[in-house]
Amino acid sequence: MQTLEELVEKVPPELEPEVKDFVEFLLSKRASRERRRPTFDWAGGLKELKSKYSSVELQHEIAGWREKS
Repeated sequence: MQTLEELVEKVPPELEPEVKDFVEFLLSKRASRERRRPTFDWAGGLKELKSKYSSVELQHEIAGWREKS
């Protein structure tokens, strides 16, 4: 099996810009997927429903909302 360096050496000059673009794409894709700490800024978003539903009832209600959309 050939190394990446060996394969790159075989790329014709007219394809080098395409290979460079692809490598840059792969690197940017990976950088955008880097893990970030969760913010939990959504926490408490349904607190007004606390007195109306139990947690199980709320799960059933949300499932119904999803089916409608």
